[in-house]
Amino acid sequence: MNEIGFFSVFLVFIFAVLLLDLGVLSKNQHKVGFTEASVWSVIWVTLSLAFYFFLIHFGYLVHGINTLEEIQYRIDVFRHPISITNLGFEDALKVYEKNLALEYLTGYLIEKSLSIDNIFVIILIFLAFGVDEKYYKRVLIWGILGAVVMRFIFIFAGAALVRQFSWILYIFGFILIITGIRLFLERNKKERIDPAKHPVVRFASKYFKVHDQFVGHRFFVKIGGKNYITPLFIVLLVIEFSDVIFAVDSIPAIFAVSKDPYIIFFSNIFAILGLRALFFLLANILDKFHYLKIGLSVLLSFIGVKMLVHEPLKEIGFTTAHSLYIILAILVVSVLASILFPPKIKETKTENL
Repeated sequence: MNEIGFFSVFLVFIFAVLLLDLGVLSKNQHKVGFTEASVWSVIWVTLSLAFYFFLIHFGYLVHGINTLEEIQYRIDVFRHPISITNLGFEDALKVYEKNLALEYLTGYLIEKSLSIDNIFVIILIFLAFGVDEKYYKRVLIWGILGAVVMRFIFIFAGAALVRQFSWILYIFGFILIITGIRLFLERNKKERIDPAKHPVVRFASKYFKVHDQFVGHRFFVKIGGKNYITPLFIVLLVIEFSDVIFAVDSIPAIFAVSKDPYIIFFSNIFAILGLRALFFLLANILDKFHYLKIGLSVLLSFIGVKMLVHEPLKEIGFTTAHSLYIILAILVVSVLASILFPPKIKETKTENL
């Protein structure tokens, strides 16, 4: 099986599970409860971890590798931080597949952690536009599908640029460090979204006929023989626009752990497809993890620095596993700190009359 064949099978499998998760076959509009969100979160995490073990044992299928020369070729092209010198085919394949799986898992963890910050923004968008909770699911369905298509374009285009211009990794590194610093400095800033001033709203209002009120779950409506887009479709456009902005951070970050576009895409897809369930699971408790933004800022800064000094790190034996351990430590510390040191509740003084 070649790359195209494996990729096609992967997409068919993902699309089948996606149909079940997003309820495309069901037209029932309802508010997603905690139980439903929990079940699907467990399913997506389980599938993501299962794919990690799949790569450990069958990673050769991704690129259709059958010879020792092909393994070395992939190592050279995608700059995997491993060596198969003096190894036979079987042993070399084990080393290659283990590293491939670690790159996938590290990329998945990065994308999953950064998507949590994306949830903050989605919540603000829904609240700012006054979307009924029972329509959240419908908007997220199409938002996630759009994100899958855009990530596919960004990842493979980015991989082509990295192969052609290796110096672009240094630009990615600087972008991530600046983003990490900005996220730390703005960690306590209360984000607000003004629908009337949002650039997507202005663009849509200028070039399309926009209906002035929601029409149930519909994105489009026909009135007096003219087609209009509804505010719900505007919300979808704003979410898609926001995902593009987040992709500028998350995709360069994953290039720090892998240059293989297929592995980057797989890690992105599993993280994104679990976003809907994660949204409904964490929407009401995200504010309790008040140190998470600090953790994410440190995470982005670490990845940025790693991209700037990736060659010296490679020379001293810094591997994908080391990156995974550091990223895990950053996330665990930020979550534990949030639990152990909850924010102080400001007491309001009342005067006795």
